[in-house]
Parts: sequence; structure tokens; C-alpha cells
Amino acid sequence: MKKLVISLLMVISLTIVFGAKVTSAEEITVKKGDTLWELAQAHQTTIENLKKTNHLTSNFIYSGQTLHTDTISSEVVTVQKGDSLWKIASIHNTTVENIKKINDLPSNFIYPNQQLKVIAATTTNVTPITKDSTNSSTSSTTTNISGKELTVTATAYTAYCKGCSGITATGINLIENPNQKVIAVDPNLIPLGSKVYVEGYGTAIAGDTGGAIKGNRIDVFMPSTQEAYTWGRKTVKITILS
Repeated sequence: MKKLVISLLMVISLTIVFGAKVTSAEEITVKKGDTLWELAQAHQTTIENLKKTNHLTSNFIYSGQTLHTDTISSEVVTVQKGDSLWKIASIHNTTVENIKKINDLPSNFIYPNQQLKVIAATTTNVTPITKDSTNSSTSSTTTNISGKELTVTATAYTAYCKGCSGITATGINLIENPNQKVIAVDPNLIPLGSKVYVEGYGTAIAGDTGGAIKGNRIDVFMPSTQEAYTWGRKTVKITILS
């Protein structure tokens, strides 16, 4: 699809019918090279839940260590007319990829009255970026950011390019939501629907894709062409939060 993106976590009035909670218990044996972030992703849970369940005081784990995920529970939701995986993931503080993996979905297609299991992630406390009103520089303060860190090349784009529809790959309308923080990513590296903290930009949703966005490359959405030009092209650190 054409490039456009607008952010995440917009307040969505979405009617979801809740069912019983489903508790899952699992034992994990840590292998050489494993990280808490990778294990959390593989087992549809969060770093915070793994640490709490196993009484870990840091993110340090070691080969041969046994971890448990027996405090994780999922909600069963009933899909309503007009729902999308992105909307359900946003409401439940999780990702599209996690919902697809838990429910063995081969695509993003869902239908009314379908029942889906959803495991909510724990929100990480992050102080958003604030833009300096006198120039284009940004400053940020972050607290307790944990997740997979990457160094990427970041460019910027808007929803007002020639031929653009203003709708992202995940269905976000950037024209109607110009203040949303959204980034275009390579889904093979960063799953669509993930929350990502971007140095100098803030916490955004990985909500779009692009033909030139491959590997360690992202595009950050800006509400105006001038702000996109001001951002330019830079190398930044990002943290995949969920």
C-alpha cells in the first residue's frame, strides 16, 4: 500500500464480548543465547510477567535455568462486526502477531462471532518525547524501558504525498489522526502492531510498511511535510517494547 501512517492507541470504541479467562502453565529451559525478550515473545507473555513469576530482580538469565509462565492468563473475546486484529490488539495492549500466533491464524482475516484468545502485555512506563517549540530538536526522558534494542536508519514521511491514501498497512487513518505516532517497518524484523520506542521520536506503533523499508530501516510518521524534512535521515536506537 502507499505510504501513510498515523499512530497507535487511539481511543477506539470497540464492543468486545469477554469470555472465561484461560490460564496456561509452561516450563521453559533457558538455552545459550536466550534473552527474556525472546522468551517472552516465543511464549506469548511479557518480560515483566516472566520476572514476577520467577522472582527475577534483573533481566539476567543463564543457560540451563528453568523458568515458569504459570501466572499468565488469556481472555477469550468474540469478534464483532467492524473489528480488526489491530483494533483488538490495541484494546488489549498486545500485538497483532501475538494474537495470530496464539490463535494459529494464517492471515489478518477475522469474522464476526469468531472467538479469539488474547494475552495482554504489561505496559512499560515511558515518558513521551516533547518537541522544542523554538527549533526542531527533541528531548526525551525514559524510565524502565526494556525490550529488544536495535540501531536503525530512520527517515520520515507524511500522509500528504502525491497518490497517498493516508491509510497505513494496518488500517490506521493518518489524515484523521495526524498526531498519532506511527512508524513503517520491515515486518520480518519488527512485527506489525508492536510498540516501539524510537530515540528522539517517542513510543510509536509499528503500523505501516514500505517498499524501501527493509532490515534495520524505519520511517517515522510526521504530521507535516516541514517536520518530515526537518527530521531528515538519521541513525537512532529503538527498543521493541511488545
